[in-house]
Amino acid sequence: MKKASQFLFPFMDQALEEARAAALRGEIPVGAIVVSAEGECLAAAGNEVEAQKDASAHAEILALRRAAHRLGCARLTGCTLYVTLEPCAMCAAAIGLFRVKKLVFGAYDPKGGGIDHGAQVFQRSSHFFQPEIIGGVKEQACRQVLVEFFHHLRLS
Repeated sequence: MKKASQFLFPFMDQALEEARAAALRGEIPVGAIVVSAEGECLAAAGNEVEAQKDASAHAEILALRRAAHRLGCARLTGCTLYVTLEPCAMCAAAIGLFRVKKLVFGAYDPKGGGIDHGAQVFQRSSHFFQPEIIGGVKEQACRQVLVEFFHHLRLS
């Protein structure tokens, strides 16, 4: 896994805005954006599991679908996915299916993550696709959004 660079921060800031907006809607605050090879934001999303009554409506899945729809193709070759939390196994599999070139995530998720933790989807020899992965980008800020959300949830 590669180390983060300052160049990645503005895109992660956009993903953080999506996460904060999700929190305001009562969703677990995870945000994701898909950026083209040219640096254009193609799609953005926050979690919509509660709003859609759909357990698969994770920010990553929604952003990937929207970007593919916008481009008019099923593959996001050359694109980068920025997400505030280490993707779960379901989202990691989708990242592979969409052929995302690079995955950049913020906070690590020891309990539900599927990249560095849990299923470790891309470390399986049987996995058909391997994106470039950069973890820990703005990790503290990404983690803090989640900590605050769950703190307020427990108080209410």
